[in-house]
Amino acid sequence: MSAIELNNKRTINAWALFDWANSAYALVISTAIFPGYFEEYTPKEITLGNLNFSNSSLYSFAVSFSYIIIASLSPLLSGIADYSGRRKFFLKTFTLIGSLACTALYFFKGEPQLWLGTSAFILATIGFAGSLVFYDSYLPLIVTEDRYNKVSAKGYTYGYIGSVILLIFILMMIQKPDWFGLSGGQLGARIGFLLVGVWWLGFAQYTFKYMPKDKKNLFTAGMIKNGYREIAGAFNRVRNIPNIKYFLLAFFFYSAGVQTVIYLATIFAKKELAFETAELILLVLILQLVAIGGAYVFSLLGNRKGNKFSIMVMICIWIFICIAAYFTYDKLFFYVLASFVGLVMGGIQSLSRASYSMLIPEKDHDTTSYFSFYDVVYKSAIVGGTFLFGLVDNITNNMRYSVLTLAIFFIFGLYFMNKTRIDNKIVAG
Repeated sequence: MSAIELNNKRTINAWALFDWANSAYALVISTAIFPGYFEEYTPKEITLGNLNFSNSSLYSFAVSFSYIIIASLSPLLSGIADYSGRRKFFLKTFTLIGSLACTALYFFKGEPQLWLGTSAFILATIGFAGSLVFYDSYLPLIVTEDRYNKVSAKGYTYGYIGSVILLIFILMMIQKPDWFGLSGGQLGARIGFLLVGVWWLGFAQYTFKYMPKDKKNLFTAGMIKNGYREIAGAFNRVRNIPNIKYFLLAFFFYSAGVQTVIYLATIFAKKELAFETAELILLVLILQLVAIGGAYVFSLLGNRKGNKFSIMVMICIWIFICIAAYFTYDKLFFYVLASFVGLVMGGIQSLSRASYSMLIPEKDHDTTSYFSFYDVVYKSAIVGGTFLFGLVDNITNNMRYSVLTLAIFFIFGLYFMNKTRIDNKIVAG
């Protein structure tokens, strides 16, 4: 393939279908089903050598460990994606790792398979995040810049629809196992994990078939180092630009809070409020549905009042959510809180990326390294947030204190965002 045809409809559909494939992991494994399953079918106290963990804190630490590896590998993977030409090979590799790890969760029945389940979850998370590096890197290769937003939105739409379809089917297996000839809801959940792996790997085949072929440039030591050089170069530039430095500090702190809530909201609901599986899935669906409207509302607010104002409003809402969750013992009120989470969840992520783009100096054309650094900050925030959440949970044996602690992240985020200047004229334009 000597030249890649841009804006080809079949190629775009194949690219977007990967979102349909891998979003099953994002919704079923990391958010809706697996966290509650882990909390229910593992012992409340787990001993590892001389250390004791609550099962919820172990789950938090598993997320942290996954993202330590991902954050460490991200610059390397970005360098490989940019310079080796082997996007498809590594997209296939990480997809295989993630999907097979999901299928392995079928064998996770409880305490006897605790370390199998934990390890498989970690590998699935690494496979998911690793594959996204190469998946995202295809976008500039297959469409012109004026279509980035439209095609990216198409991928998100495919992902949302596909993952919800599979989630509803798995819910039916859990709630009505007799309809499927199953012995119980636990078996339904385990088959659901298996289906996520099959779904992910199966639908990804269409993507693999129609994505541009690899160039297969020779590997060099420089190729491996390039990603880390980009990060180091971006760090040196960022630390000398106070405005970007304050923004990234704010972004780190509030992202630590946001992503920890996203990863651990369902396990909190299961452990502290005794939510059943069907209630957890309803909770997640509320989050997903409200998030679509929330992103639009805060985008409009950003256009009218500026992104800084919009982000600070959302951070204040996040602080309210953390404090309110600490005092919440009523399921109905927790659903209301979930609506607030959905309202600010999508908006704060989309406006953060847009705002960062505006802060990059116009004369600096090396935007790739800036966004590679942004990505490492984002992944490091997940490590920090989930680790502190798990640590407080393990020390106090009360996830409510962990949620309250997250408010501190948002307060720091609010402080540093207030020190950031984002030109409202640029935002409005």
